[in-house]
Amino acid sequence: MAWHDQDSWLTAAFSPNLTTILITFIVAIGLPIILHAFLYRTAAATATVPTFLLVGPSGGGKTAFTTLAERNTTTQTHTSTTPLTVSALLPFPHVPASSHYRSPGDPAFERSRRFLLLDTPGHGKLRHHATSQLTDAKSIKAIIFVIDAAAIAEESSLNDAAEYLHDILLALQKRHTMATSSKGPKEVPVLVAANKMDLFTALPEGLVKKQLEKGISEVRGRRARALKDGGAALSGRDDEVDEEREWLGEGGEGSFDFGMMAEVGTTVDVLGGNVVSGKEGGEVGKWWEWIAEHL
Repeated sequence: MAWHDQDSWLTAAFSPNLTTILITFIVAIGLPIILHAFLYRTAAATATVPTFLLVGPSGGGKTAFTTLAERNTTTQTHTSTTPLTVSALLPFPHVPASSHYRSPGDPAFERSRRFLLLDTPGHGKLRHHATSQLTDAKSIKAIIFVIDAAAIAEESSLNDAAEYLHDILLALQKRHTMATSSKGPKEVPVLVAANKMDLFTALPEGLVKKQLEKGISEVRGRRARALKDGGAALSGRDDEVDEEREWLGEGGEGSFDFGMMAEVGTTVDVLGGNVVSGKEGGEVGKWWEWIAEHL
């Protein structure tokens, strides 16, 4: 039967009968609904809210900054024992780097200002909540390491902060070196947020940076000696131990500086601030600018 015959399927498709009308009605109503549902799910899957991982020793001010980011004000806080995720909005006049050419009235501009802040406990026994996030850091946009700029003037506090930061940077380095793709994983920048700059004993940003680099150098030196001694005792050969070393930075010998992390796709910035101050919103403008650069 030819397509132009009176009883052909094409002729029936254009005939004014009940079956043709019902099929046309179902297609006309159902197709837009199916198309809309598909496009909506695709857009929702791609429009993920960036997450900033908040880490650092206890007492640095992480929870206070989390409260500030969520409510634009600070309240009395207590030491955290469980992770806490809050939704935050980049305050004005800071503009996300992805929206410099967007109008403030654009819905995309408002969406770009939103981010999640994941506050993790700083106690030594609870730091696995933070390090576990770095094993699969696809959702982590950046890391904010909050420290007390006055406390690290003491050797014990400096050693604690340096050891924690060493572990964070080493996890990022392993993530880069163990990548299976030639392109490598996306970069995860790190902000060392030196808090409580209003205190008289607080160290300035430059000195905070030098002290942490010095502390990290000592941490990796101690761990290298322990690994070498333990490996040599088991194998009896020092050359076999060298292959098992997990150095942070270049080579592992000498002094460490944050510039070494650039080779593994990690930039480290040290910026001062004060979450709790007499001003509304605290004195953390430099931190907001850094966050805006990575949104």
